[in-house]
Amino acid sequence: MPEGIDPELVDFDVLAAWMDGRGLPGGPFEDVAPLTGGTQNVLVRFRRGGGDYVLRRGPRHLRARTNEVLRREARVLTALNDTDVPAPRLIAACPDETVMNGAVFYLMTPVDGFNASVTLPEPHASDPKVRREMGLNAARALAALGSVDHEAAGLGDYGRPDGFLERQVGRWTAELESYSELDGYPGPEIPGFAHVARWLEDNRPTTWRPGVMHGDYHLANLMYSPAGPDVAAIVDWEMSTIGDPLVDLGWLLATWPGEDDESALLAGPLGAAGGLPAPDELVAAYAERPAATAGRDLSAITWYAAFACFKLGIVLEGTHARACAGKASKSTGDLLHAITLGLFRRAHAFIAA
Repeated sequence: MPEGIDPELVDFDVLAAWMDGRGLPGGPFEDVAPLTGGTQNVLVRFRRGGGDYVLRRGPRHLRARTNEVLRREARVLTALNDTDVPAPRLIAACPDETVMNGAVFYLMTPVDGFNASVTLPEPHASDPKVRREMGLNAARALAALGSVDHEAAGLGDYGRPDGFLERQVGRWTAELESYSELDGYPGPEIPGFAHVARWLEDNRPTTWRPGVMHGDYHLANLMYSPAGPDVAAIVDWEMSTIGDPLVDLGWLLATWPGEDDESALLAGPLGAAGGLPAPDELVAAYAERPAATAGRDLSAITWYAAFACFKLGIVLEGTHARACAGKASKSTGDLLHAITLGLFRRAHAFIAA
């Protein structure tokens, strides 16, 4: 049993038997180390039988939907294995939660990359041309995902695309209203909320084509190659579904580093370093791939960007509400509330433009 890993989280005896049963290379576990990052899930890297693996499972205290989310992640990664979408390659998954202490888990290939919202190494830090290409490649990687035929990939029942856009504003407005049930939360104080919601309903695109959505596409969920500006992998597929992929592009624009402080906070060192392409250049880079744009109206990208600001602002306001109720850190809640206000200012700017 490798040291340093709690056997309640990863029981290596159980893991060895499970891997052996799937014909994976045997032998002792070597170079076992936990991985850290922006996720609450447990990630452990190891070598066995000459192969490198990363195990992913839910946190110590599993939430109601944790195992189902892991099953969905494993499914979408399996579907992407035979595409050119930069994503971790799934090796094997265990959807049966009775095998490992109640937790679903899967094994994937390690990613040779870094998170530019956490650190910015050389040559990326000192070369603005590299950083510009990093930005363009974020859009190109997303276009690769938008090009996937979800039906052919076996994801025809992975989401509910019928009426997807029509239900979004009402669904997220209800989410915001639900926060008022938390004791201590005074209710949302978001200037211009009603105006943004009304504009989104009045200007919703009427033509769109379903596809695979990441659901939380921004720089913090990308790993970049240490050697240059290529996207090594899109990570954290917890919110993936079948919907309108242009929402992902809007999400990228909504979180893109700009002149306002709030947007730079989301992008960390890469946002602070600058040299990134402008939003319209991201849209142009996405459009380089015809399969990503066929049947999709890029002229409506303002709607998607404003909607992404709307939705993400509501999601972040949830942490502020929980902080007011004593269920999250006050400093984190205050920070995320400030980002929410910044996102709604950005939504107004998108609408005005």
